[in-house]
Amino acid sequence: MTNYYKYLPTSPEDEKWGLYVLNAGFNSINSHDVYPAPSHPAHHYFSWENGRVLNEFQIIYISKGKGVFESENYPSAIINEGSILLLFPGQWHRFKPNQETGWDEHWVGCNGSFIQNLALNGFIAPQNQVQYIGLHENIVSLFERIIRITKAEKTGYQPLVSGVVSHLLGQIHAINKESVFEKEGPTESIINKARTILRANINQDLSMEKLADELNVGYAWFRKAFKTYTGIAPNQYLLQLKIENAKSLLSDKKRSVKEIAFELNFESVFYFSKLFKEKTGLSPEHYRKSLQ
Repeated sequence: MTNYYKYLPTSPEDEKWGLYVLNAGFNSINSHDVYPAPSHPAHHYFSWENGRVLNEFQIIYISKGKGVFESENYPSAIINEGSILLLFPGQWHRFKPNQETGWDEHWVGCNGSFIQNLALNGFIAPQNQVQYIGLHENIVSLFERIIRITKAEKTGYQPLVSGVVSHLLGQIHAINKESVFEKEGPTESIINKARTILRANINQDLSMEKLADELNVGYAWFRKAFKTYTGIAPNQYLLQLKIENAKSLLSDKKRSVKEIAFELNFESVFYFSKLFKEKTGLSPEHYRKSLQ
């Protein structure tokens, strides 16, 4: 792939979308090359001595070679191929390839409420802005698709390219989550088996401690692993399954709310109605009316 970069204009409509792309590119830096190249645009140019501060987020993928990175929130670190660098608005930073190896870098700069919300909720953080995810063809493929879209710059391209950036962020997050479980052993198969058992016992009062015993793991480990893998604790997962099933059952007008509550093994109609409203915003009776 040949070196490429493009800086993109945005309209108020683009920015309302929630995620908009400001620039994208690819550079193959050979050993002993000047970095950044003198042709680098002035508004993004920086020297190693001074570093720089941007008013945007950037996602950078090093697919070959190695180098060094540091920022005001992150100590100096060696960057190897397969690393993701996340840059944050208003943050001083600097990075460069190793003089002996050079590196290949893909990047995309973006902003908007979507990525700001990811930062606000801790999905991306300055303290974790160097992430080793390894070499992945699909990550390179997403960057290449971003570049293709920005090269064409067809009408309405901003929502399209921002969708690819959203996919890219989700893919990076998924790779990081999967790597945690790979280090811990056969966790995925245990959690998948647990979810299968929970679905099969949706109308039972299932003890999570007994479920852990059935899976031959400790309850504390099981609860933590399940929440890490799915985002919610196993008892909350079961309750959500019950609520989703209740929505389906409520479509049958012949069945009373009381019958549905007891079929799903809730301790009382009051508790079922209260929980249903907490999860859906509607009481079972109002939810049933809304289906009409």
